[in-house]
Amino acid sequence: MRHVDVRDLVGRGPVEQAAALRRGEVTARALTIATLAAVERENARLNAVVELLADEAFDAADDADARLAAGEDGPLLGVPLAVKNDLPVTGHVTGRGSRAFTAVAARDADVVAAARAAGMVPVATTTLPELAICGFTESVATGITRNPHDLDRSPGGSSGGSAALVAAGAVGIATAGDGAGSIRIPAASCGLVGFKPTHGTMPSSGSWHGLSTQGCVVPTVADAALYLDTIGTFRESLVDAAATAPPRLRVGVSTSASAALRAEKLDPEVRAALDRAAQTFSDAGHTVRDVKVPYGTDAKALTVRYLGGIRQQALLAEDASLLERRTRQIARLGAPFGARSIAWARRAGERFGDQVHDALDVDVLLTPVMSDTALRVGRWKKRGGLRTVLAMNAFYPYTAQWNHAGLPAVSLPFGTASDGLPLAVQLVARRDDDALLMSIAARLEAAT
Repeated sequence: MRHVDVRDLVGRGPVEQAAALRRGEVTARALTIATLAAVERENARLNAVVELLADEAFDAADDADARLAAGEDGPLLGVPLAVKNDLPVTGHVTGRGSRAFTAVAARDADVVAAARAAGMVPVATTTLPELAICGFTESVATGITRNPHDLDRSPGGSSGGSAALVAAGAVGIATAGDGAGSIRIPAASCGLVGFKPTHGTMPSSGSWHGLSTQGCVVPTVADAALYLDTIGTFRESLVDAAATAPPRLRVGVSTSASAALRAEKLDPEVRAALDRAAQTFSDAGHTVRDVKVPYGTDAKALTVRYLGGIRQQALLAEDASLLERRTRQIARLGAPFGARSIAWARRAGERFGDQVHDALDVDVLLTPVMSDTALRVGRWKKRGGLRTVLAMNAFYPYTAQWNHAGLPAVSLPFGTASDGLPLAVQLVARRDDDALLMSIAARLEAAT
């Protein structure tokens, strides 16, 4: 039996790790020990960890080894996993990036329980901005989390700690949740794949009045397909789709932004990456044309759910006086939105999602993820609540509308900017076309 240096496996995604475990080239315990060491080492420079879960990780790894020895062949059996600290993990505090939450979780979140049942090994919990509000991971509770590509840059948010650890090669996969771009923005900032599935397909989803859904940040499209297929419920196999060429598609290229005021100017290198991706699709035989997304009243109803959702989360605080000043200010913006407003906004989002592709006569949209490469840390440190929301909306005007629509979307690495930071593009498909999106994402990935 061929054996591998376990240190070489730590930063690989779950596809490679699971295959090595099944072949007996490494044990789950050895992989867990190496992963914990890498997480601890990288955390010293990134500040991406809330808590190491060493003791229980060893127990889970030993259980996975026993299951493997008994002949079990689970697709994620023995694979280490970092868990964003807005998901309850039994016996640990679900801090949500805040000092205002201190209760110890009595049970796992459903998505964590599903990962454990699949034999995955939680090794650490990861940082996020308070209440997962911001597109940068900086908080009073845990400090500044940094981007492994450049320590003066943010890994994005809100799943910034998860993305930082995976991008640093400290763990092969981490959970991520996306309420307004919180999977795709960190993935784009850190050069990872971030797949936001159709809403309703993953456990532990639905917060922020249905805007938020669970997913992951990973090195490759195949890694995302494996995790989502194993944990979620989809109409077709995402693993099979990632390995299958899509039919010829109508691809709409759009730089139209959904911003409350004025979107930041698109960086020329981000635009060039988008153009290269469009040319890649054209060269592959797809029909590619520029389109302008119609952001009417239905699309703009997103604001009601976003601000109302933040207020809803703030009201859950065990000690609201410990919430950050900016968080309290943003939560107050959601006060006017009651149940009727929220219900109206949810219906509007569903209409927008049902109609947008047909209105544009496209199968898939190709857009930027962000206006530029990763933010500098501390860029909006002194801004109040409203100014922070408006600034984020201007810098990240390409993501939240797809949460409102409930549609699957994926951020893909697509080259490197002159400053050495990752470039990325976003693909958006119709509701429940996750398999088609996975297929075309894999083809674009292969082209790079």
